[in-house]
Amino acid sequence: MPLWNKKQHSGNENGTSSIPPVSNGKQHLHQNNDQQRTVQKPQQNGSNRKSHQGNPIGPPSEQQPPQIQKPKLVFHCQQAQGSPTGLISGFTNIKELYGKIAECYDFQAQDILFCTLNTHKVDMNKLLGGQIGLDDFIFAHRKGQTKEIEITKTEEALGLTITDNGAGYAFIKRIKEGSVMDKAGFIQVGDHIEKIDNNYLVGRRHFEVAKLLKDIPKGATFTIRLIEPLRAGFANIGPRNGPGSGKKATYGSGKETLRLRATGPATVEEAPDDLIRAAVEKINNLLETFLGINDVDLATQIWELGQNKPNTMEFSEAIENSDLEAFSFTEDFVFDLWGVISDAKAGRLTSR
Repeated sequence: MPLWNKKQHSGNENGTSSIPPVSNGKQHLHQNNDQQRTVQKPQQNGSNRKSHQGNPIGPPSEQQPPQIQKPKLVFHCQQAQGSPTGLISGFTNIKELYGKIAECYDFQAQDILFCTLNTHKVDMNKLLGGQIGLDDFIFAHRKGQTKEIEITKTEEALGLTITDNGAGYAFIKRIKEGSVMDKAGFIQVGDHIEKIDNNYLVGRRHFEVAKLLKDIPKGATFTIRLIEPLRAGFANIGPRNGPGSGKKATYGSGKETLRLRATGPATVEEAPDDLIRAAVEKINNLLETFLGINDVDLATQIWELGQNKPNTMEFSEAIENSDLEAFSFTEDFVFDLWGVISDAKAGRLTSR
């Protein structure tokens, strides 16, 4: 499969510097001997300084030893609907990642709805989040058809689970079978929720969109505008035996991952162990049950915030003093979260 990289830079435009060439041993030795003949002088005690090997010690070399550079992390990517394979690197968060993919294929970064790992399919279990395995293959899902649907809210719950891509687009992660949204038809997993009535939702977080849908009165009729992912033009694309093929995304046992952060540099970390996976999974289930959202990164943040806290009071204070305050968690919900964290620390949770 051909490799595609739109930007082929030469020289040092990419910010890396080349290692200076090392001269061969003979030339280096001859230069030292010349210098020795030029600068060597008798010592005051009448003898020449010699090393323990008996060779005269010449002047120190002015050339600095070459610096050993860390290898650059390079990831393979494709457009989910079909494209050549691209190579991307140099990103520290989701928005920068989307920018690199867009630059590689010459389209706008805003055209990407979300990415999946190791599959071109719209598989919500393989969504790219805050962690990428170092051998994962990235598939970018671009905007497809726009559709508007009029829905009457005949039940209190619409049956949707909402997530977002970390770059301003909230989309549907799950549709409950037999729910209002399931019966409406034409609504699919992966659809980006762009607008509800007169509320334009680009740039809004998943919990804001979920709350807006929840606050629609029972019996009311509303119009929802959705943008579905561009569908694959052919079925068998992507790596068959290449990087990431047939491996679990993000949480591979003993696998190193690139941890993306909203602020600060990305870091390479060990994948979470069974205890952390179980805690994050349980916290994410609570987020879906109480808030109607699904967000592994948010669940991970909650776990990291509470894992070293001794009691629920300090955990609650930590939430209030963090960016999680925007979610306005109720006291009961915080208590439930702390119950999961306490169970995990005590070893009472197991991952599925």
